[in-house]
Parts: sequence; structure tokens; C-alpha cells
Amino acid sequence: MALHPSSAPHGGKRPFPWSHMVGFILSIVLTVAALWAVLARALHPGPLTTFILVLGVLQIVVQLFFFMHITESEGPPWHAWMLMLGFVFVVAIVAGSIWIMSFGTEAY
Repeated sequence: MALHPSSAPHGGKRPFPWSHMVGFILSIVLTVAALWAVLARALHPGPLTTFILVLGVLQIVVQLFFFMHITESEGPPWHAWMLMLGFVFVVAIVAGSIWIMSFGTEAY
């Protein structure tokens, strides 16, 4: 539900979205950190992959809490359950794809 200027606090002005700014800055920092690690070849390929995956997970957490407002809900937390179900689907699809690809190369 959008706030109309007459119903917004502070005499019709909306408050500054500090949480969005913090989330935006964190997103930029995480992205630049991953880019720097790759361009500077700061780590060997194995640890670099792990580092980028960790930064990716942190980026997901930032997006969920600062932009998608995962903790701000009324009633049962259906969105959290659906998010977990989506995560299960993604893990199943990725794991199944890796499994199929690993068996596909052994046949030749």
C-alpha cells in the first residue's frame, strides 16, 4: 500500500529511506569486493570460488533484509516458507544437473 502525501508522517513528507541506502551501499561493496578479487587474482581458483560464493550468499541476505523486507510481515510468515521451498527447488535442480553432467562425461 503506497503512502499518500497526506497520510505520510512528518507533515506530508516521507522519511528518508536509510535502510535502502545501507542495503544499496552494502550491495555495491560486496560487488566491488568480488570484482577486485577476480581482477587482482588475489586468491587461487579454489579459494576464489569459495570467496565469491560467500559474497553471493551475503548479497542474497542483503537483498532479502534490506529490499524485500523479509522480516516485515503481518500474520503467518508464508513468504518465508515459500522462499525456503524455492531454495529447496534450486538446490535440487543444481544438484541434479551436476549429477547428470558428471555421468554424461563417463559414457564417452
